[in-house]
Amino acid sequence: MSPRAPRSKASGWTAPAGGQAARFHRESDRRRLRAMAVSLACAGFLVALILGVVGFRVQQVRLSYRLDGLRGARTELEETRNRLRVEQATLKSLARIEGKARAELGMVLPAHDQIRLAREFVPGGSGLTSRTPLTAAADLSAPRGPTGSTR
Repeated sequence: MSPRAPRSKASGWTAPAGGQAARFHRESDRRRLRAMAVSLACAGFLVALILGVVGFRVQQVRLSYRLDGLRGARTELEETRNRLRVEQATLKSLARIEGKARAELGMVLPAHDQIRLAREFVPGGSGLTSRTPLTAAADLSAPRGPTGSTR
């Protein structure tokens, strides 16, 4: 018997007339299609979830590197600030200013008769310091009115 020989009716196969091969119509199973669609949707969701987790991890690493860079910059700025504070204190030193004034500008301390104070600080109003101390002293014995003048 040849492989293409017609089969008997008992097997359910019939030989078509004219010797052509039989064409079968297959009905789609809706339950199977629905299960495959659900499986495909679940697989897509899992892939999206995994890609989201990986994306968040990459972003976390990127931000970690940026944070390390900012911490290094902050440390460098704090060191610069401390160095500038020391330099400012050095430059504000009165001994240094006096030394520079004497050495570079040729300044000397004034003589005692060259110092004059404002009239408000000198009793009698002359402004000469040879007769008065360098600090102003308030006269607390006289009573004062609301404007600060004596009565």
